[in-house]
Amino acid sequence: MEFTTIKGFKDILPQEVGNWQMLESTARSIFESFGYHEIKTPLLERTELFSRGIGLDTDIVSKEMYTFEDSKGRGMTLRPEATASVVRAYIQQRLYIQNPIQKLFCIGPMFRHERPQKGRFRQFHQINAEFFGDSGPKSDADMIVMAMYLFESIGLDDLSLNINSLGCPQCRPGFREELKGFLSQKTDLLCADCRRRSETNPLRVFDCKVEGCRQVVRDAPSILESLCNNCKDHFEALQGYLERSGIPFVLNHRLVRGLDYYNKTTFEIQTERLGAQNAVAGGGRYDGLLKLLGGPDHPATGFAVGMERVIALLEEKGTLEPKRPDLFIAALGKTAEELSFDWAASLRKAGLWVEMDYGSKGLKSQMKKAGRLGARKVLIAGEDELASGKGVLRDMETKEQVDVEIEDIVNRLKKFL
Repeated sequence: MEFTTIKGFKDILPQEVGNWQMLESTARSIFESFGYHEIKTPLLERTELFSRGIGLDTDIVSKEMYTFEDSKGRGMTLRPEATASVVRAYIQQRLYIQNPIQKLFCIGPMFRHERPQKGRFRQFHQINAEFFGDSGPKSDADMIVMAMYLFESIGLDDLSLNINSLGCPQCRPGFREELKGFLSQKTDLLCADCRRRSETNPLRVFDCKVEGCRQVVRDAPSILESLCNNCKDHFEALQGYLERSGIPFVLNHRLVRGLDYYNKTTFEIQTERLGAQNAVAGGGRYDGLLKLLGGPDHPATGFAVGMERVIALLEEKGTLEPKRPDLFIAALGKTAEELSFDWAASLRKAGLWVEMDYGSKGLKSQMKKAGRLGARKVLIAGEDELASGKGVLRDMETKEQVDVEIEDIVNRLKKFL
């Protein structure tokens, strides 16, 4: 029997890992420069955390979560998104006592049982950033500027920023009723899911990918026309900060996020190169979530980056140059093999990538292996070289060779490498 990956799950192979490492290291560097600290939360949480936080009527909770009962009958779920877990940690660990402003980020896998397609898997990876403790538009703008800077730093500069406001508990109910009235006249044009949503959670119709539903909402009323003065001022101030930062944006009154906890600012960073799944990052403000999950009534804002989608865009631009060994040691004879083992260990401790042959093959075979690995230089050390007190260092690109004194050879090699 041959074992294969489960549908919707994917191996990330060594030749693919370079782009992943580059994206993660760039994100860590940029986020830390904005004052964010990394947090790691469990992959498994109580089901109620997501059903209460994300919303029972969302597709994630109603259709897509990997949920099971443990031996005591308690509902357990593989995390479908990171924000609820980070909020749970913020509340449980009382991080707000240490500092009223908390900036956190996490990187890791999420799980949703949905149809696999380009850039979307059942185990997928996200980079998440969360900002707790500030209710103003400046923190929203800070998050967006940071996200756009991340994409700019990895060479993705053809992306579009879409922004919207979802209002607040004071002004959204009125728009919700207006939208319900509009959708009630278009019932026959909606898919089965949206006919249900139009009654229970009409804003979710804006998030439907079915073309007929997308056509319907193009003529729907705009929530921007229903904002209260506070939400209107917040949204206008956000636009001002983005303009001062030189970040172009599109006002998209049909933009909603797939989770119930968002309010006021919402945004997506989109591309035209991934088909229907065009968002590479998205987020917004979720001021009421902490209180809903039993914590203090603290404001919060955040976003998530879909790593698989970003990697797909990076691969379209061309893969990174693969890493290559700094040195291959071609040792000939028992004494040389023993010495080369010691040299390799010392050079590796100094941070150099050193390879060697683990058998006792001839020079021709070892040189071929060095070539396959892409080694930059090869040190040839055999009985003749040991007798003369000099090894031969060969540059694999220029083919130039120089002698290297065997005595104190590790320090001598460091200078060449």
